[in-house]
Amino acid sequence: MAGQNWTIKDEIRDYWSGRAASFDLSPGHEIFAEDERHAWHALIEKHLGAGAGRDALDLASGTGVISRLLCERGYSVTGLDFSEPMLERAEAKAKAHGLDARYVMGDAENTLLADAAYDVIMTRHLVWTLPDPAAAFADWFRVLKPGGRVLIVDADMAARTLRSRLLRKAAAVLKRFADTADRPGVDKERHNRIVAQVHFSGGARAEDVAALLRDAGFQNIAIDRGFSPIRRAQGRHMPLHQRIDRASQDRYAIQASKPVQQAVQAPGDSLRAA
Repeated sequence: MAGQNWTIKDEIRDYWSGRAASFDLSPGHEIFAEDERHAWHALIEKHLGAGAGRDALDLASGTGVISRLLCERGYSVTGLDFSEPMLERAEAKAKAHGLDARYVMGDAENTLLADAAYDVIMTRHLVWTLPDPAAAFADWFRVLKPGGRVLIVDADMAARTLRSRLLRKAAAVLKRFADTADRPGVDKERHNRIVAQVHFSGGARAEDVAALLRDAGFQNIAIDRGFSPIRRAQGRHMPLHQRIDRASQDRYAIQASKPVQQAVQAPGDSLRAA
């Protein structure tokens, strides 16, 4: 470590900065076919609705893959990430594709963005990496407009069932006989060290994420596990062992909304609607 002031967030930022140059080479990160793009569009429409110029916040935007999807559905997008190399690539993509997207550097747990500034928030593969998801969800609640929605796309990578454990073992066996060069930029030791320190070190169960969202004040929380179109499209670009390993994971989307009216308490009064 660099010293006593080095934190888990520094470790996470540096790890993903090191992954930036090769991030878009991996299926499941970049989108390689139109059928996958259409499947993502359908997921966004289902849970967030049409953009129609509404303001969207893409948290942990990385190289801007989700930002582009949101722009294609008509949103005006702000992407936030605390990795400068990731932001540089996202900005280059936005310019190349003429997207209505801007990017800012920031911490997804403490965005420092204005109150009630966004109609929707979307994240992909972020929540499992958060040291303090409760703080993050409280901040996301703050920056959403009343009635705004959040869409979390993530995965529980723990093998909790017999089926998951069998699939995980099968994937490991197949991987030994495959051309298994590690993905560029992946430092397994560093990755495992980070995973051991985050809140969801034992796996990000969808129900646990939903409970934290509820604690933060979100309502109308729904867990969607209908990922077959996206999984099939991604799988065509993955080796067999990787497809089987991903099938062992519980991949999900969670939609939640900020109430249009919030309960407040005046001095000497019981709770009432704002």
